[in-house]
Amino acid sequence: MTQANQQWLEKVNLLKTVPGIGQVISTTLVSDLPELGQLTAKQISRLVGVAPINHDSGQHKGKRMIQGGRAQIRAILYMGAVVAMRHNPVIKTFYERLVGRGKSKKLALTACVRKILVILNAMVRQNQPWQLADNLPPCS
Repeated sequence: MTQANQQWLEKVNLLKTVPGIGQVISTTLVSDLPELGQLTAKQISRLVGVAPINHDSGQHKGKRMIQGGRAQIRAILYMGAVVAMRHNPVIKTFYERLVGRGKSKKLALTACVRKILVILNAMVRQNQPWQLADNLPPCS
């Protein structure tokens, strides 16, 4: 096995430590998003297309929306966010907090996609596996 393959496998296994991220998502991220771990949270969010973009002009305050980026990565992370809402207490708490504040469920789910991407990017950059904070309740 070459060294590049070994590094690839290490990244895949590192990403799989996150509840809600399995073999398909981690493999797709490593193969289709080689920049993972090399960019800032803002840069990686814009690259994938999950960073909200303002549509303001003068005194007009337009809507914030996401567009562009890598659609396949965005789609696979969306499905990962759906699974993570059930199995990952950090994402579940974040989603419920947004919905509780009156945000639409679709908007909250899109915010979860961005949060997962930022978490995975930081994990790869720091080469740290998933660690759950002690003060969070387990998912029911």
